[in-house]
Amino acid sequence: MRFVIVGGGPAGNTAATSAARLGATVTMIERDVVGGAAHLWDCIPSKTMIATGGAMSFLRRSTGMGLEQASPEVDTGALTARIEDIKSHLQHGTSELLSSQGVRMVRGTARFTGPNTVLVDGVDGSEEIAFDNALVATGSRPRIPEWCQPDGDRILTTRDCYPPKVFPASVTVIGSGVTGVEFVHMFSSFAAKVTLVVSRQQVLPGKDPEVAAVLEDDFLRRGVHLLKGARATAIDRDPDGDGVVVRCDDGRVVRSSHAVLAIGSVPNSDGLDLDAAGVDTDDGGYIPIDHNCVTTAAHIYAAGDVSGKLPLSSVAAMQGRKVAERLMGLHSRQHRHLDYDKAASAIFTEPEIADVGLAEAEAFASGRKIRVTKVPFSATPKALINNDPRGFVKIVSDPATGVVLGGSIVGRHAAELISVIALAVTANLKVSDIVESLLVHPALSEALAEAAE
Repeated sequence: MRFVIVGGGPAGNTAATSAARLGATVTMIERDVVGGAAHLWDCIPSKTMIATGGAMSFLRRSTGMGLEQASPEVDTGALTARIEDIKSHLQHGTSELLSSQGVRMVRGTARFTGPNTVLVDGVDGSEEIAFDNALVATGSRPRIPEWCQPDGDRILTTRDCYPPKVFPASVTVIGSGVTGVEFVHMFSSFAAKVTLVVSRQQVLPGKDPEVAAVLEDDFLRRGVHLLKGARATAIDRDPDGDGVVVRCDDGRVVRSSHAVLAIGSVPNSDGLDLDAAGVDTDDGGYIPIDHNCVTTAAHIYAAGDVSGKLPLSSVAAMQGRKVAERLMGLHSRQHRHLDYDKAASAIFTEPEIADVGLAEAEAFASGRKIRVTKVPFSATPKALINNDPRGFVKIVSDPATGVVLGGSIVGRHAAELISVIALAVTANLKVSDIVESLLVHPALSEALAEAAE
């Protein structure tokens, strides 16, 4: 089985190692970084900077734990070195794993030349590679609107922000989705004056209003200016200074030293000549797939951001594994299709936000009967010990059967705690299964059992 993978991110890497272990002859084509550009240029650097900013915020509020308040200052050079060290470590580990599984790596840009061939233009020349099956996992890149031209200096995309050249005195963030609010948290942690342009009436418009409210309260306490009901229509360099001017559709104007675009992404499907392989794309450039990640060409798969499903590394990796299993015939055995509605996600703000499964607002909108239980962390001993009682645990369940349908967590370590609810949702466990689990005391996880009662 000759298996060609275009793209070396989480989807491609997982598909490559899984298929190779099962006996496929695997060739991976990557033009940028092994490990994935979105993963190593976006996710890892941003979360590293958020962790540093969070440590600074924790030290600033240390008086509540019986310590003298510290006034930490960021060492830009040390932070940059830390980001690069983590990226290098992860990239090296991924390369070593692929090599150990016998995966052939080809550096270059790929395009399909027929149903079973792909041409790679690399530094060492061109090479045509034949395959029996292929996976397109080329990821995405930041979306840049027509009304703005990033310069990498003052007008930035998310990828221009790290490693950090400087920490801005003031910054306007355009976009109040997941990426936007993470950048607000990050910059405000580093003491920047932050304005967030919110096109609707709440941040995180796709999330539970109670969740968004907790985050908005934290932003206001930090001094973040929320510009609600405004859409940015232009970003220009300030002719009267060194900063930028952001203009909105309602006439409001914001001046700051920097501006960051965080308004989504576009798929990296252009230039692949997918038509030559019989693979269709939609109007947005995404590659439509079925529940097995199969495209309009039965022997070609797509996974990760380019597939138009949830843009999460965890989802991409699971798609890659499912593709490998189907490719090598394991789908004929007991096989669970990937259910995107049961994927857990997290937002690394402070407090953290995480959710999984059915949301309360979604259930009410559809008229579905649910049971909702909520416990604040302020009632949990470990949250008081940590001097951080913000947030809550909310569990959504079926009132007739007790089966856990979903949940939301706002608070410290929410990204870790959501795993318990995610497991319950995936395995169709009941709230009683969580209640009867003997959990650690004192621990934040106690709030899970209390919310399940």
